[in-house]
Amino acid sequence: MQHPEQIPPSRRIADDLRSEIKSGQLPPGFKLPAVRVLAERYGVTQNPVLKALATLKAEGLVNAVHGSGVYVRQAHPVRQLGPDRYARHRWQVTTVEAHTDGRGDSPAIVQQGGQSQDVALVQADEATAAALGISVGDPVYERARVMTRDGAPTHTMTSYYRQADVDGTPLVDPRPGIAGSSGGFQVLTDQGLPPHEITENLAARMPTADEALLLELPAGEPVVELHRITRTADGRPIEYARGIHAASRFSWSYTFEIPD
Repeated sequence: MQHPEQIPPSRRIADDLRSEIKSGQLPPGFKLPAVRVLAERYGVTQNPVLKALATLKAEGLVNAVHGSGVYVRQAHPVRQLGPDRYARHRWQVTTVEAHTDGRGDSPAIVQQGGQSQDVALVQADEATAAALGISVGDPVYERARVMTRDGAPTHTMTSYYRQADVDGTPLVDPRPGIAGSSGGFQVLTDQGLPPHEITENLAARMPTADEALLLELPAGEPVVELHRITRTADGRPIEYARGIHAASRFSWSYTFEIPD
């Protein structure tokens, strides 16, 4: 264990500020003292302060606003995702329940969900073709959405469908919001393609510059990339989707039987 005098000043400053942020002493939106003021407080040059602030930025605890200062990052409610979000009785629901942190037993907050929508007829790439059981280059509808909660972006979701499956349906309507009156899964059901089984693959990574800008992510926040294949009861794939989720705004929870 390092003696206090052996701890680098930048680490000591970062530890102190981190503790004050996590305890609530420095609340979300609070503007930190200027670099000069912090340097005087700790009796150091400005360089250790700048290193400490860079550490807190990388951890996603503070945001730097050009020309204004460094602020404690605003906390976002966390939505817990699991199989129940695909339940049939939820298909036409546009509100979501989030929590003050990643635990499902923390105080709940009901938020209004929303989504933009861009629809285009494109050629299937290798991943889409493999997921939908078609040939590379076959026409598919691409339905790209930016999802929001109470107006704040939380994730993207881009779905792909065989052209013949959804031509002329609300799934190819570019107007914002859920497809039709009851959502995309209801549209597929009305087409004689009721969703029955879903495969999801999740992987964490750092965002691209465009993703960080689109989702308004602070420096240092990772994203969770989701790939989803939806099938009918007879195993026919009817949707392939790719999603990019802001890691701090979601948790995942699954209950399942242990395979033999």
